[in-house]
Amino acid sequence: MMEKYMVRALELAALGRGNVSPNPMVGCVIVHNDTIIGEGWHRRYGDWHAEVNAVNDAIARGNEHVLPESTVYVTLEPCSHFGKTPPCADLLVEKRVKQVVICNDDPNPLVAGKGIQKLREAGIEVINGILVEEGRQLNARFFTFFEQKRPYLLLKWAETADGFIADEHKQPLSISCLQSRVLSHQWRSEEDAILVGTNTALYDNPQLNTRLWEGPHPTRIVIDRTLRLPQELHLFDNSQKTLCYNAFKNEEQGNTAFVQIDFDENFLKHLLADLYQRKIQSIIVEGGTLVLQTFLNEGVFDEIHIFKSANAIQKGTAAPLLPTGVRLVNQTNIGGDWLSSYQQPR
Repeated sequence: MMEKYMVRALELAALGRGNVSPNPMVGCVIVHNDTIIGEGWHRRYGDWHAEVNAVNDAIARGNEHVLPESTVYVTLEPCSHFGKTPPCADLLVEKRVKQVVICNDDPNPLVAGKGIQKLREAGIEVINGILVEEGRQLNARFFTFFEQKRPYLLLKWAETADGFIADEHKQPLSISCLQSRVLSHQWRSEEDAILVGTNTALYDNPQLNTRLWEGPHPTRIVIDRTLRLPQELHLFDNSQKTLCYNAFKNEEQGNTAFVQIDFDENFLKHLLADLYQRKIQSIIVEGGTLVLQTFLNEGVFDEIHIFKSANAIQKGTAAPLLPTGVRLVNQTNIGGDWLSSYQQPR
């Protein structure tokens, strides 16, 4: 029975995808006598959390008087600190709920067990660890950020049927179909940032926005070690937040920040450490073969998504090579393209 209501809470949590970062997606269901009397989810960063919305929903339905006899199902440990909103644990204590069932403990040191402790000290029964893996999968970005101290990394590219990502002159090449491009823009709207290297920026002059999908634009990240990219590129138009990592300067120019880092053999470590400090929880890497292969060779990635077209071009820039051991988790046809999705082996 607990799993039944936690499944519903996880469904609600997923409705916040793309809108709540750097907070996690959280859903909440309140049950009395095997009937849902209130439910809610965290809708947008800075807005009320799931527990508040669920309690307010229960009150709006005329169920406040039975809250002390009810069980609250929530996908993440209720917060115990003041952030953008007051602590949710305090609200549940105030409403004297009977029981709280939790999917995942919160890895954020600001919470990390303190919410559960506060509930138990108030005499509320707490059961945790219900559908743990499902909850971790839903909030994989949040858990990776706090547990591995780096952003969650998705590598993505499109290649021809014969394994090329660009023509022999490195000119822009439309490989994937419109449906695949729309899906890529949807993904962009759901992640914090998008990263390309110098050559992709120079030859493709990408905008790296979500113009094919209604949603927030990601932070643009470009690697330009020697600062050779012309400032006339779309990346430097100040239309959205942009980080340019280089070896020479730290400078702010409108919506663009030039960030100096060390380009030694630990380049990726320095890059990801800086992005972690900037609280960027997830990145789509859409660079060319050199950048993508660097992440692949270092084993620094979480997901890989490859769109494979039915068209061939005979010669050009070869696509990255997959490392051994990656797990194929899904294959589907998108408007004639084959989308293959892989995960880092556990």
